[in-house]
Amino acid sequence: MEGFIPCQEGSAEIVFFDIETTVPNRTGQRFCVLEFGAIVVCPRNLVELESYSTLIKPKDLSVVALRSGRSDGITRDAVANAPGFEEVADKIFNLLNGRVWGGHNIQRFDCVRIKEAFADIGRPPPVPVGIIDSLGVLTEKFGKRAGNMKMASLATYFGLGQQKHRSLDDVRMNLEVLKHCATVLFLESSLPSILNRSWHSPSTITTRSRSSAGKLTCKEETSRKSPTYQRTVPYTRESLGKMTERVKNLLCKARGSQPINNLLKHSHSVLR
Repeated sequence: MEGFIPCQEGSAEIVFFDIETTVPNRTGQRFCVLEFGAIVVCPRNLVELESYSTLIKPKDLSVVALRSGRSDGITRDAVANAPGFEEVADKIFNLLNGRVWGGHNIQRFDCVRIKEAFADIGRPPPVPVGIIDSLGVLTEKFGKRAGNMKMASLATYFGLGQQKHRSLDDVRMNLEVLKHCATVLFLESSLPSILNRSWHSPSTITTRSRSSAGKLTCKEETSRKSPTYQRTVPYTRESLGKMTERVKNLLCKARGSQPINNLLKHSHSVLR
C-alpha cells in the first residue's frame, strides 16, 4: 500500500507531525523550517498523550517575508525571537526517534525537511520505525471523492473547518480527518452494495432555486462541507395517480373482497 510502511515489532506510540517552511522563490533556494508541531498518540485508542510546537528562526532571517502572503501568518517578526533549530533539535529528536511517524504528505516533504535540518547542524536525523502517510493511504482507500485530497479539501468535506496552516492545528486536524475517513470506510464495508454507491456521486451537485420570474432554475454548487444526497421525485404528477390505482388493485387481490378503506387503515397501522 502506498504511503504505509509496516511498523517494526515492539513499536509504541504514533507521532503525528507537521512543519511550516519558507517558500522558495528562485531556483536553487532551499526550504527553511519555520515551525514544528507534533502530537504523540496512543495507537490503541487514539488518545493524545503529548504535544509540542515551536516557531524556529532560520539562520538567514531575510528568507522570511516581512508580511506573510499565506494564511499561516508566520512573518519575519514572528520568528525573530524564536529559537534556532539547533536549540530545539533534542526535543524534536526525542519526539520522533523510534516512533511511528504519521502525517499528510510527509514522505515527500516533511521527512525530507527534517533530514535536511539535522544535516545542517551536523547531527544524524531521527529514524522512524514506521510511516503512515495519510495522503497515500487515503488516496488509495478513500478515493478522490473529496477532491484533490489536500488536507484543506478533506477537512471541508467532513465539515471540520478551515485548515489553519499552523503545525499543531494541522496535525490535530489530520488525526480527525483519518478518524472520519476510517468511520466511512468501516460503514461502507458493512453494506458495500448500498453505501458505496451512495458515495460515488458527481462532485458537482445540481440544486434548484427560484428566479425572479418565479420559475425553477438550476445552479451548480461546487463545494460542500459534508456528503450531500440528492433526492429526486421518481414519478410525474400524471403517473402518480396510475401508480396509486395499481397499488390499490394489488391490495384488493391480496385481501380478496375486503373494502379498500379497511386495507388502507390496516396498512397505515402496520407502517406506524
